[in-house]
Amino acid sequence: MSVQVNIYEAKTRLSQLVDQAVDGEDVIIARNGTPVARLVPFQRPAARRQPGALRGKIWMAPDFDETPEDLIDLFYDGDPANPA
Repeated sequence: MSVQVNIYEAKTRLSQLVDQAVDGEDVIIARNGTPVARLVPFQRPAARRQPGALRGKIWMAPDFDETPEDLIDLFYDGDPANPA
């Protein structure tokens, strides 16, 4: 739902209009019948990432980047579902 009010009315009903915007209503402010502004709820910015926040909470195996030979062979030599 959308509501359009002129600037004078917006000044006198600001608190009510803010509540309407927070509730999801589209609040348009007009000057001489021409829309000039839209009242929208404030969106908090996402929390900034802090490098190293998970330090000591994650463990990785020493061989995590070593691929087993039999798996490499499957990529190049065959289909594991259809052994030759």
